[in-house]
Amino acid sequence: MSMQLTDRQQNVYDMIRGLIVNRGYGPTVREIGEHFGIKSPNGVMCHLRALERKGLISRSPNKSRAIELTHAADRSGHSLPMAGMVAAGPTTLAFEQNDRVDFSEMLFKEDRFILQVSGDSMIDAHITDGDFVVVQKQETAMPGQMVVAQTDEGEATLKYWFPEGDRIRLQPANESMDPIYVRNATVIGVAVGVVRAGL
Repeated sequence: MSMQLTDRQQNVYDMIRGLIVNRGYGPTVREIGEHFGIKSPNGVMCHLRALERKGLISRSPNKSRAIELTHAADRSGHSLPMAGMVAAGPTTLAFEQNDRVDFSEMLFKEDRFILQVSGDSMIDAHITDGDFVVVQKQETAMPGQMVVAQTDEGEATLKYWFPEGDRIRLQPANESMDPIYVRNATVIGVAVGVVRAGL
């Protein structure tokens, strides 16, 4: 990468990547300018356009914090497969998707994947619609652990896991919702982290 970029472009890219990895979202044009002593927003934009042309970042003109890393920029190997959406209610998983999400060293370990939450059944656990849940692949769970469970019908859901005799209680973290009771369910994995959406 250093062969492709000028020193300043490399420094700007390193700042962008560091902020996205460590705080979850990129800098504004103003933050970049203040950090590097670039007084003109146009000066910052020149560097951003160069990084964009070289395929390292993408930008959305309609958002203030819209600088994102591209797949080409991910040289670390610390991305996790984006397996699809998981409902705070039933849905199906899509492990064949090619999308990957990079949360780098903080969350990367073997046998983990990312699911994006759809619904509000886990809001009392501070997991809201659109958040990302980091899941450790495993087939067993302790009672009370938050799991991604799949029923015999192929529906997957994020819930607390409570085996109870000849049935399994999948407990939401929302006082207004009733638990789901099933005869059979498979643990796909245990939730080990949450990354809030929209930060």
